[in-house]
Amino acid sequence: SAEATRQFEAVRGKVAAFIGAANEREIIFVRNATEAINLVARSWGEQNISEGDEIVLTQMEHHANIVPWQMVAEKTGAVLRAFPVDEDGSFNMTAFTDMITARTRIVSAPHVSNVLGTVFPVGEMAKIAHDANALMVVDGCQGVIHMPVDVQALGADFYVFSAHKLYGPNGVGILWGKAEILA
Repeated sequence: SAEATRQFEAVRGKVAAFIGAANEREIIFVRNATEAINLVARSWGEQNISEGDEIVLTQMEHHANIVPWQMVAEKTGAVLRAFPVDEDGSFNMTAFTDMITARTRIVSAPHVSNVLGTVFPVGEMAKIAHDANALMVVDGCQGVIHMPVDVQALGADFYVFSAHKLYGPNGVGILWGKAEILA
C-alpha cells in the first residue's frame, strides 16, 4: 500500500509539471471535468457569489459548464450571462469586454470550443476578469490535448480537464486551482 500511495502521489507531481502548476498541492483529482466544475461552483461559487452578482459564460459552452453555474445563480440570486461569439464562431473581444462589469464575480469559458474548435484567448480574458475582481475558470478539456498549457502564464484561477481526453483512463479528472484560492 505504501508503494501504491507513493506512485499515486507521484502522478500529482507529473500533472503539475504537465500544466505548469506552481506546486503539486494545487492538483485535485476528481472523477472528470464535470465534477471539477461542479466542485468550483459549489464550494467557491456558493460561498462568494451573491444576489445581483454576475456569472459570465460563452454561448458555446459545454453543458457541463452551464448547469453548475445555473444552479449557483438560482441558489444565490446571481445573474447568469452569456457573451456572444461572432457569426463565424470566432471570439469577439469587444463583446466579452463589454459584458464584464463591477458585478462580475466569475468568468467560466472553454480553452477551445468542443463545438467549433474556436480557441479562446483565456490569458487576455483572465486579465480582464481580474481587472474587474472576478475569477477565471477554464474548461481545458479540448485545450490541453491540442496545445501546451501553462496555467500560471494563462492567469486562470482554475483549470479543469479529464484524463480520457488525453487517452488516459475514464473516471479521472483534474482540477487545478491557485493555492491561495484553494486554501
